[in-house]
Amino acid sequence: MKPGASSVAATPSDPKPHLAKGGPRAQVIARARVWQPMNTAAADIKAGPDAKNGFSFGQIVNCTYLKKELTGKSPKFACKIDPDDEVKVKYGGANGEVYGEVAATRLLWALGFGSDHMYPVKVVCRDCPKTLEGMTRSEHESVFDPAIIERKMPGATYHPDNGWSWTELDEVDAAAGGSPRAHRDALKLMAVFLQHTDTKPQQQRLICLDEEKSTPEGTTIECKKPFMLLNDVGLTFGRATTFNNNTKSGVNLVGWSRTPVWKQTTGCVGNLPKSMTGTLNDPVISEEGRQFLADLLMHLSDSQLHDLFDVSRFQLRLRNPGDVMSGYATIDEWVAAFKDKRDQIVTRRCTAT
Repeated sequence: MKPGASSVAATPSDPKPHLAKGGPRAQVIARARVWQPMNTAAADIKAGPDAKNGFSFGQIVNCTYLKKELTGKSPKFACKIDPDDEVKVKYGGANGEVYGEVAATRLLWALGFGSDHMYPVKVVCRDCPKTLEGMTRSEHESVFDPAIIERKMPGATYHPDNGWSWTELDEVDAAAGGSPRAHRDALKLMAVFLQHTDTKPQQQRLICLDEEKSTPEGTTIECKKPFMLLNDVGLTFGRATTFNNNTKSGVNLVGWSRTPVWKQTTGCVGNLPKSMTGTLNDPVISEEGRQFLADLLMHLSDSQLHDLFDVSRFQLRLRNPGDVMSGYATIDEWVAAFKDKRDQIVTRRCTAT
């Protein structure tokens, strides 16, 4: 099975599984995990996840355009590297997702949370339409730089195209084998830290980490090891907006650095107002969740933080993308903003809930 290629089918009577309150899917959610142990201090953030189908930083990738409708508003297209390897390419220097999705996924991965693998590359596309506005290299080839290519986190999707809402995260039951509250609240606080504005169900994914089993009926996956991850985190490192505005919500140093982690000066209500499409709104964080994430974040060295923003090419993004006079932010400015927001988590104390 190719990573992300298989799925576990929904029950026919469950047309909107992300709204379901009972049945097989609810049992899977109850025992889902959201975090797995990771040696954060040893993570090579610039190289990223060790995957056979990954790409090195800035690698030139040749592919052939595939006419296919893709969802979402950001510039993207489907492309084939070879007959059996179709990829999704996001591109555009003015597209905040090209930078934010690399940084957010590398950070989530390094801390032990689930994420897809995003690779910052230069794409040479054969037969790409002129309307995509790539840089013409020859009669049949266009260059897209900066660009990123997505590889799915290995695992079979449980309910394709439906995802999970953040209210369902509270249905995970540690007694049933699911993640404890500390892990779940840490994931919520990560969303706040990142200012992950677009939290509709399709932006999260439920996968199964089980090994495939051969049966007389064919290859199956029982989903005994469900895992909940963030599926699309491009609009991050800015500030949450009502309509998920790319300029304000996607890699905006001014917006991100000026947005506090906490809603008030005391207590632990995360500062993440719900967008029109969102399902997470100013979450209440437990002390165990705050402490768990604080400990993880403190394992990151200054060198790793520098690599995080360097590999994501944040220096190509204006400090305030809505203001051409704001200039380009340095990697050191981003590292300083990160450490300030980390300190807001480390120094806060939450009352028991």
